Amino acid sequence: MITKTITEDIRAIYRNDPAARNMEFLLYPGFHAILVHRLIHPLYKLGLPFIPRLISQVSRILTGVEIHPGAQIGQGFFIDHGAGIVIGETSEIGDNCVMFHNVTLGGTGKHAGKRHPTIGDNVLMGTGAILLGPLRIGDNVKIGANTFLYMVDIPDNCTVVGTPGHITRMNGQSVSIKPKPTRIPVEEMI
Repeated sequence: MITKTITEDIRAIYRNDPAARNMEFLLYPGFHAILVHRLIHPLYKLGLPFIPRLISQVSRILTGVEIHPGAQIGQGFFIDHGAGIVIGETSEIGDNCVMFHNVTLGGTGKHAGKRHPTIGDNVLMGTGAILLGPLRIGDNVKIGANTFLYMVDIPDNCTVVGTPGHITRMNGQSVSIKPKPTRIPVEEMI
Protein backbone atom coordinates (compact mmCIF):
# COMPACT_ATOMS: atom_id res chain seq x y z
CA MET A 1 0.00 0.00 0.00
CA ILE A 2 2.69 2.53 0.97
CA THR A 3 4.69 1.66 -2.17
CA LYS A 4 1.65 2.34 -4.37
CA THR A 5 1.04 5.66 -2.58
CA ILE A 6 4.67 6.79 -3.01
CA THR A 7 4.56 5.72 -6.69
CA GLU A 8 1.46 7.91 -7.14
CA ASP A 9 3.29 10.80 -5.44
CA ILE A 10 6.14 10.43 -7.96
CA ARG A 11 3.65 10.30 -10.87
CA ALA A 12 2.10 13.50 -9.51
CA ILE A 13 5.47 15.25 -9.78
CA TYR A 14 5.76 14.40 -13.47
CA ARG A 15 2.09 15.23 -14.07
CA ASN A 16 2.29 18.67 -12.43
CA ASP A 17 5.85 19.90 -12.92
CA PRO A 18 6.92 20.50 -16.54
CA ALA A 19 10.50 21.07 -15.32
CA ALA A 20 10.77 17.54 -13.85
CA ARG A 21 13.26 15.43 -15.76
CA ASN A 22 14.79 12.03 -15.14
CA MET A 23 15.28 11.39 -11.42
CA GLU A 24 15.28 15.06 -10.35
CA PHE A 25 12.32 14.41 -8.04
CA LEU A 26 14.86 12.88 -5.65
CA LEU A 27 16.10 16.46 -5.07
CA TYR A 28 12.67 18.01 -4.38
CA PRO A 29 12.20 19.08 -0.73
CA GLY A 30 8.43 18.63 -1.09
CA PHE A 31 8.98 15.01 -2.10
CA HIS A 32 11.35 14.50 0.84
CA ALA A 33 8.75 15.91 3.25
CA ILE A 34 5.87 13.80 1.94
CA LEU A 35 8.08 10.69 1.88
CA VAL A 36 8.99 11.20 5.55
CA HIS A 37 5.32 11.79 6.35
CA ARG A 38 4.30 8.57 4.59
CA LEU A 39 6.78 6.66 6.79
CA ILE A 40 5.93 8.27 10.16
CA HIS A 41 2.13 8.61 9.84
CA PRO A 42 1.56 4.88 10.61
CA LEU A 43 3.69 5.21 13.77
CA TYR A 44 1.60 8.19 14.87
CA LYS A 45 -1.60 6.20 14.30
CA LEU A 46 -0.18 3.44 16.53
CA GLY A 47 -0.14 5.92 19.42
CA LEU A 48 3.58 6.70 19.42
CA PRO A 49 3.46 10.50 19.18
CA PHE A 50 6.95 11.54 20.32
CA ILE A 51 9.13 9.75 17.76
CA PRO A 52 6.98 10.76 14.74
CA ARG A 53 6.87 14.38 15.99
CA LEU A 54 10.63 14.41 16.46
CA ILE A 55 11.19 13.06 12.95
CA SER A 56 8.68 15.53 11.49
CA GLN A 57 10.52 18.43 13.15
CA VAL A 58 13.86 17.26 11.73
CA SER A 59 12.17 16.99 8.33
CA ARG A 60 10.81 20.55 8.74
CA ILE A 61 14.30 21.86 9.48
CA LEU A 62 15.73 20.09 6.42
CA THR A 63 12.92 20.78 3.93
CA GLY A 64 11.08 23.91 5.12
CA VAL A 65 7.84 21.89 4.99
CA GLU A 66 5.96 21.24 8.23
CA ILE A 67 3.57 18.30 8.08
CA HIS A 68 2.18 17.10 11.39
CA PRO A 69 2.41 13.29 11.53
CA GLY A 70 -1.31 13.11 12.32
CA ALA A 71 -2.35 14.73 9.02
CA GLN A 72 -4.10 12.39 6.58
CA ILE A 73 -2.85 12.81 3.01
CA GLY A 74 -4.16 10.96 -0.04
CA GLN A 75 -2.22 9.58 -2.99
CA GLY A 76 -0.68 11.69 -5.74
CA PHE A 77 0.14 14.65 -3.48
CA PHE A 78 2.53 17.17 -5.04
CA ILE A 79 4.23 19.98 -3.15
CA ASP A 80 5.82 22.46 -5.55
CA HIS A 81 8.89 24.21 -4.06
CA GLY A 82 7.70 23.53 -0.53
CA ALA A 83 9.19 26.36 1.53
CA GLY A 84 6.89 27.65 4.25
CA ILE A 85 4.16 25.01 4.03
CA VAL A 86 2.28 24.14 7.24
CA ILE A 87 -0.16 21.20 7.40
CA GLY A 88 -1.83 20.83 10.81
CA GLU A 89 -2.54 17.68 12.79
CA THR A 90 -6.22 17.14 11.88
CA SER A 91 -5.85 18.22 8.24
CA GLU A 92 -7.19 15.82 5.65
CA ILE A 93 -6.05 16.07 2.03
CA GLY A 94 -7.64 14.02 -0.75
CA ASP A 95 -6.05 12.39 -3.77
CA ASN A 96 -4.19 14.20 -6.57
CA CYS A 97 -3.83 17.55 -4.82
CA VAL A 98 -1.22 20.20 -5.60
CA MET A 99 0.15 22.65 -3.04
CA PHE A 100 2.50 25.54 -3.80
CA HIS A 101 4.87 27.19 -1.33
CA ASN A 102 3.74 29.17 1.73
CA VAL A 103 0.36 27.42 2.02
CA THR A 104 -1.07 27.00 5.53
CA LEU A 105 -3.70 24.47 6.56
CA GLY A 106 -4.04 25.72 10.11
CA GLY A 107 -6.31 25.90 13.10
CA THR A 108 -7.97 28.91 14.71
CA GLY A 109 -7.14 28.07 18.31
CA LYS A 110 -10.88 28.03 19.08
CA HIS A 111 -11.72 24.40 18.33
CA ALA A 112 -11.19 21.03 19.96
CA GLY A 113 -11.13 17.77 18.02
CA LYS A 114 -11.19 18.49 14.28
CA ARG A 115 -9.32 21.80 14.06
CA HIS A 116 -7.87 21.92 10.56
CA PRO A 117 -9.19 21.94 6.96
CA THR A 118 -10.48 18.99 4.98
CA ILE A 119 -9.42 19.17 1.34
CA GLY A 120 -11.21 17.15 -1.37
CA ASP A 121 -9.69 15.40 -4.38
CA ASN A 122 -7.99 17.24 -7.27
CA VAL A 123 -7.55 20.52 -5.40
CA LEU A 124 -4.91 23.08 -6.36
CA MET A 125 -3.77 25.42 -3.57
CA GLY A 126 -1.91 28.47 -4.88
CA THR A 127 1.11 30.16 -3.36
CA GLY A 128 0.45 31.79 0.01
CA ALA A 129 -3.10 30.46 0.44
CA ILE A 130 -4.20 30.37 4.08
CA LEU A 131 -7.03 28.06 5.12
CA LEU A 132 -7.97 28.19 8.80
CA GLY A 133 -10.31 26.08 10.89
CA PRO A 134 -12.28 22.89 10.28
CA LEU A 135 -13.57 24.08 6.92
CA ARG A 136 -14.21 21.82 3.92
CA ILE A 137 -12.91 22.33 0.40
CA GLY A 138 -14.77 20.28 -2.21
CA ASP A 139 -13.38 18.25 -5.10
CA ASN A 140 -11.90 19.91 -8.20
CA VAL A 141 -11.38 23.29 -6.51
CA LYS A 142 -8.72 25.84 -7.44
CA ILE A 143 -7.62 28.17 -4.66
CA GLY A 144 -5.80 31.25 -5.95
CA ALA A 145 -2.52 32.63 -4.68
CA ASN A 146 -2.78 34.54 -1.38
CA THR A 147 -6.41 33.52 -0.88
CA PHE A 148 -7.56 33.64 2.75
CA LEU A 149 -10.34 31.30 3.90
CA TYR A 150 -11.52 31.38 7.49
CA MET A 151 -14.29 29.03 8.55
CA VAL A 152 -16.02 28.85 5.15
CA ASP A 153 -16.78 25.76 3.10
CA ILE A 154 -16.19 25.76 -0.65
CA PRO A 155 -18.34 23.44 -2.81
CA ASP A 156 -17.05 21.15 -5.58
CA ASN A 157 -15.91 22.49 -8.96
CA CYS A 158 -15.10 26.06 -7.90
CA THR A 159 -12.36 28.63 -8.22
CA VAL A 160 -11.91 30.80 -5.14
CA VAL A 161 -9.67 33.89 -4.89
CA GLY A 162 -9.10 36.92 -2.70
CA THR A 163 -8.86 38.04 0.88
CA PRO A 164 -11.35 37.09 2.17
CA GLY A 165 -11.87 34.35 -0.41
CA HIS A 166 -14.82 34.54 -2.76
CA ILE A 167 -15.95 32.13 -5.47
CA THR A 168 -15.36 33.42 -9.02
CA ARG A 169 -16.17 30.24 -10.97
CA MET A 170 -18.56 27.41 -10.23
CA ASN A 171 -19.18 24.45 -12.54
CA GLY A 172 -17.42 26.28 -15.40
CA GLN A 173 -19.51 29.45 -15.10
CA SER A 174 -18.39 32.90 -13.92
CA VAL A 175 -20.02 33.83 -10.60
CA SER A 176 -19.40 36.15 -7.68
CA ILE A 177 -20.26 34.43 -4.40
CA LYS A 178 -19.05 35.33 -0.92
CA PRO A 179 -19.21 32.11 1.13
CA LYS A 180 -20.91 32.32 4.50
CA PRO A 181 -18.94 31.35 7.64
CA THR A 182 -19.43 27.77 8.76
CA ARG A 183 -21.39 27.49 12.01
CA ILE A 184 -19.52 25.75 14.79
CA PRO A 185 -21.46 24.06 17.61
CA VAL A 186 -20.67 25.62 20.99
CA GLU A 187 -19.59 22.24 22.41
CA GLU A 188 -16.75 22.08 19.84
CA MET A 189 -15.34 25.43 20.93
CA ILE A 190 -12.76 25.75 23.69
